[in-house]
Amino acid sequence: MAPGPAGRTPVFERRTTDGGGGGAGGGSAEKVVALTFDADMTADQGPRAASGERFDNPELVALLRRLKVPSTVFMTGRWAEEYPAQAKAIGADPLFEVANHSYSHHAFSSPCYGLPVVEKSAMTHDVERAFTAFRKAGVRNVVPYFRFPGGCYDDTALRALAPANVTAVQWDVVSGDAFATDADAVARQVLDGVRPGSLVVMHCTRSAAPATEAAVRRIVPELRERGYRFVKVSELMEGGA
Repeated sequence: MAPGPAGRTPVFERRTTDGGGGGAGGGSAEKVVALTFDADMTADQGPRAASGERFDNPELVALLRRLKVPSTVFMTGRWAEEYPAQAKAIGADPLFEVANHSYSHHAFSSPCYGLPVVEKSAMTHDVERAFTAFRKAGVRNVVPYFRFPGGCYDDTALRALAPANVTAVQWDVVSGDAFATDADAVARQVLDGVRPGSLVVMHCTRSAAPATEAAVRRIVPELRERGYRFVKVSELMEGGA
């Protein structure tokens, strides 16, 4: 996407146009949906990982492969450092694309769910540091998209990130999988919220989202039964251009 007004980072949330690029809404909207997964790990969680806490979810990734679900993984640089082999494998699989979720998983505006805050002067560096971590891990299929930790941003953040040349990606369907233990409740929330062109936010972190894999087992076949096709964010964005 082109830069926003006054050089601000552009923000993409949901494709609401039909297949021909027409107006928003309407029964002719193409039934596509993008499932996105945040691979979260904050910069200070190394000791927790060393003590055995798992911030990855290889079973979820394997499930997406078995079900052949194209997906976009928003990965923090710290996660790529902790799990370089997994990061490389995800990036090498054409089923997936890897986008930037910051290096530190600190907030770019405040308040934001109690996250520490990145100083304005360090915002671009934090994003670029994540891309550097991807390169060091050998991650391919990296796209120039960025997801703000917690989805929190303001005008200052959009202006500060303009030099990073990324498009910020939000969502219109909150799965509610963060810290959830009821997979059926997560699945219901997604299934109730999805509309043509929707963008769903979920997580790829066992310790913080233990019910996600089970929820996806229900979400994918039910949406396919409704006639939906799964796409990556890049395809969703191209279709809405």
